[in-house]
Amino acid sequence: MPLPSRVGDLGPFDLLLSVARLGSVGAAARAHGISQPAASSRLRHLERRLGLELLTRSPTGSRLTEHGALVTDWARTAVEAAATLEAGIASLHRGAESRLPVAASMTIAEYLLPHWLVRFHATVPGTTIALTTGNSDEVVAAVLDGSARIGFVESPRVPGALRSQLVGRDELTLIVAPGHPWSRRVRTGITPAELAATPLVSRERGSGTRLSLERALGRGTEAPLAEPLLELSSTTAIKTAVAEGVAPAVLSSLAVARDVAAGSLVAVPVTGLDLHRRLRAVHRRGHQLVGAARDLAALARRSFEAATRAEGTGGQAAPPSQGGPRPAQ
Repeated sequence: MPLPSRVGDLGPFDLLLSVARLGSVGAAARAHGISQPAASSRLRHLERRLGLELLTRSPTGSRLTEHGALVTDWARTAVEAAATLEAGIASLHRGAESRLPVAASMTIAEYLLPHWLVRFHATVPGTTIALTTGNSDEVVAAVLDGSARIGFVESPRVPGALRSQLVGRDELTLIVAPGHPWSRRVRTGITPAELAATPLVSRERGSGTRLSLERALGRGTEAPLAEPLLELSSTTAIKTAVAEGVAPAVLSSLAVARDVAAGSLVAVPVTGLDLHRRLRAVHRRGHQLVGAARDLAALARRSFEAATRAEGTGGQAAPPSQGGPRPAQ
């Protein structure tokens, strides 16, 4: 039921309790962080609202009238109950903030999140990240059904029921085994039509990497896309298959940088095809990104901005396992 109008606002009653405890309106005002005139105004307004004289005022202080003493005794129970309610709600907020369910697509989970989480726990030590991984479609589903408060995806599009914010950029890289014929075309590259016509070792449907490649090829060539030779859900498995000469693959530059540097894989350019993509944080539309979820998204964005500035000024951004991602240029 709605609270009666005379007692719906407990603030003035709390102020009256302070007058009873401290002996003066001035002392009560200081305890509540307000001026004495403001405290006097609120108490007079309470007296008018109740139709009762609650205080006898004098130059030496204020004392409760008989009615004031009764009202104070009754109000104490209500004010203490309100304080208990507030403490309970605050504890629920602390409990919710102590565990943050996060969903992330495979590339982000493997090559970026470990770095982000080290920094996150250094700045928000009381929060436990509960991470689930999957392809971008699975991350979207987890955010939509509420099992994750925030998700990170590589997909070129997100459903209208989600809001997204850019946290960084990445570039897809075509990789082949050192003995593959395309390995001799590192200088000249291959065409989008050649790539589209070649069966690849690919991620499964719903993967952000696969969706990004299909979208880029759809814009870069009118040739039909060849069906994958092999579909694998693990980035490591795909790299192994490519290194053994099964077929080429297209993966995130983050995932293949070390292998290319070591010579176990060869990166081959694709001429005239934009393989850059956006990495985004997503959450449900109509739900504000607050607390630990907001902090994690902001930290991810700052990590990319810092790496980009380092490269823009001639510095070398560290690879993910050494403290920072290297965004695509």
